[in-house]
Amino acid sequence: MIDLNATPGDAEDLRRLARDHLWLHFKPARMADDIPIIARAQGCHLWDADGRRYLDALSSLFAVNIGHGRADVVQAAVDQARELDFATIWWHPHPPAIRLAAKVAELAPGDLNRVFFTSGGSEAVDSALKLMRQYHRITGNPRKTKVIARRTSYHGTTFGALSATGITGLREPYEPMTPGGVHVPNTNLYRLPPGVPVESLAEAVADAIAFEGPDTVGAVILEPVQNAGGCIPAPPGYFQRVREICDQHDVLMISDEVIGSWGRLGAWFGAERFGYQPDILTTAKGITSGYAPLGAMIVSDRIADAFGTENLFAHGFTFGGHPMATAVALANIDVMEREGVIDNVVANESLLQAALDSLRDIPIVGDVRGAGYFWAVEMVACQSTKQKFTPQVAAELTAFITAEVFRRGVFCRAENRGDPVIQLAPPLIAGPDEFAEILAVLRPLLEETSERLGCTV
Repeated sequence: MIDLNATPGDAEDLRRLARDHLWLHFKPARMADDIPIIARAQGCHLWDADGRRYLDALSSLFAVNIGHGRADVVQAAVDQARELDFATIWWHPHPPAIRLAAKVAELAPGDLNRVFFTSGGSEAVDSALKLMRQYHRITGNPRKTKVIARRTSYHGTTFGALSATGITGLREPYEPMTPGGVHVPNTNLYRLPPGVPVESLAEAVADAIAFEGPDTVGAVILEPVQNAGGCIPAPPGYFQRVREICDQHDVLMISDEVIGSWGRLGAWFGAERFGYQPDILTTAKGITSGYAPLGAMIVSDRIADAFGTENLFAHGFTFGGHPMATAVALANIDVMEREGVIDNVVANESLLQAALDSLRDIPIVGDVRGAGYFWAVEMVACQSTKQKFTPQVAAELTAFITAEVFRRGVFCRAENRGDPVIQLAPPLIAGPDEFAEILAVLRPLLEETSERLGCTV
């Protein structure tokens, strides 16, 4: 008999149940026997079922922007459940969904005024790709179905989103993909080959449209700072040039801000910070700070007006716009506004960058890049030549770093999607004390690892 009231202190019993029944995401079916179980959280910290504390330097996958344990946000869910526990927005709107849609439209840049709620980020991207196809069909261009994305980009795991994702290892097990995905170089200037002009990165989008045929390309999807490959910013003018290219060829520009919105990059939306206007914006994660599952596709008036009252968008999700999730999102945004959470990011971004830049004297540290509270440290075998590790060493390195940094009390992640990087994205309430906590773990670990691997300057 399973005790449904087991407390977090029952660590061994919970591990046994987890091993026997729980399948973790992006993992094999059976987990390690000694895996830590996260039992509670407060502010910028997590505690496991054995009582060990960890700094949540990843915002639990780029989501917990206001920090953990906000009783007022939790109370918003409780109050909403008492009033209206569930109603789908397939037929009728409900008050928290209406109010949240209006608030999102108020904060979103330009004419992004129509909000379609989903349960998460992959669903938001899938929604955008389906909307793109139907929009072009309505407007007399039914062949415009292809989507251009960037190499090593991650846009989700559902089949539509995965067709745009530019990570071979994530696509290969599920091929053949939904047709239409086309990929161009990303904007990792650290890895830009010698002699290749920076301007060519935006022009690669124009070249891909010309090669595929302008009458077949329906959208370009990109993140304001690309997640996979390690928090890759774009050079100045890149987004503005892509916007021009899209306008020239009647191609929709989709800003995938599942991570890059709600203050993560120092503004409500990444498009706002970097000065471009998308036709569609996708978001999730920070919209509720992870306190409830919710995503959204935010659509421009121009695109929404094409559907009018006659053209049915035959698409939806049972729990998209759930009353409790939208109530939580409203409470989350209220906290961010009242407490100046984004102001904290703006005030401390340079301090976080400086803290990570201080690691550059360690031979294994090749590059430090990012924006806002979204940063990566790329690891190399040789600093001066930017020599990469072999694929086997890179895979072993990232697995070791992820486990070891956690063992030493910091939760972040090391990934090897393109090149091995350590990603750091603390809650947006973090400050110098948390940055020092990160450095106290990362510096000795990187120094030890650099020496062990024989990295050179």
